[in-house]
Amino acid sequence: MSGSSADRQAEAVAALRRIAFLLERAQASPYRSEAFRGAARSIERQAPDRLAALAASGSLADLPAVGARTADVVAHVLRGKPVEYLDELEREHTTSLDPKAAALRERLRGDLHSHTEASDGKTPIQEMVLAALELGHEYLAITDHSPRLTVANGLSASRLRAQLDQVRALNSAVGPFRVLTGIEVDILDDGGLDQDPDLLDQLDVVVASVHSKLRMESGPMTRRMIAAVSNPRTDVLGHCTGRQIKGKSRPQSEFDARAVFDACAEHGVAVEINCRPDRLDPPHELLAIAIDAGCDFSIDTDAHAPGQLDWLGAGCARAVQHDLDPARVITTWPVEDLLARTHR
Repeated sequence: MSGSSADRQAEAVAALRRIAFLLERAQASPYRSEAFRGAARSIERQAPDRLAALAASGSLADLPAVGARTADVVAHVLRGKPVEYLDELEREHTTSLDPKAAALRERLRGDLHSHTEASDGKTPIQEMVLAALELGHEYLAITDHSPRLTVANGLSASRLRAQLDQVRALNSAVGPFRVLTGIEVDILDDGGLDQDPDLLDQLDVVVASVHSKLRMESGPMTRRMIAAVSNPRTDVLGHCTGRQIKGKSRPQSEFDARAVFDACAEHGVAVEINCRPDRLDPPHELLAIAIDAGCDFSIDTDAHAPGQLDWLGAGCARAVQHDLDPARVITTWPVEDLLARTHR
């Protein structure tokens, strides 16, 4: 075998994380991806010589969070052998974009909508940031849910303040990459935002989304959404119709799209092009209306796990179908220009 024990250990950790990433991107069961991420953390904590000794004795599965399958991956990497399972996943889940969509994807600098284990995501901030770095992002906004969304473990004001301290510490270690502070704030029934206004003023980005009473009649829903995007603290209108098109499907909310998107354009609120395969929101007919209304856009993944940060291509494909000018996509902008727009 070539390379030092530490090098081979690092390669084994990278292989485990890559498998988890591909499973997350494919929306496989989170239990499967977490098995590989948990094993990666366990392997990373071992002394290289001890890891080599455990592999030689066939005892890798004795380590915490390491099972038979993950131990087999590590053993193959330590022996310098190919990992067939990883190769199979790479073949199965390779995605390609047409040239225009690929060109737009290359221009994207980051993502303004992501979740961590602090709310309903699956992994710590650090693992989300590591994945964003590996994808070539310049920044990632952490936008965990607000308190009213208890089903998603939304963050109280005190928990959000603690997260801001965590982000500050993380930024000191990962520069020039930027971890942006943010929230996906629930739009309340009257169009208010579900968080302390003074705390919202401290954030880099506020994504406002409807998560409750999605079947509200069109008139009240229109007024509700216009009130939210008229709020000077709102930067992005998230997954505007709330639809679910895969799994447990849900029809889109009804509202006066032209009125809502006119309000977005008037108040400088970007309309999110949500890349989640189970959302792909807004639908094409509403995306066309938003473009015609003069809106800007944010192509975001709404990622709940690191591998899902690689969904940006889906939003790019939808944008180029409408010949959307990349200059109107705020996630193509340098981070300084983006923050100049969002800072209150």
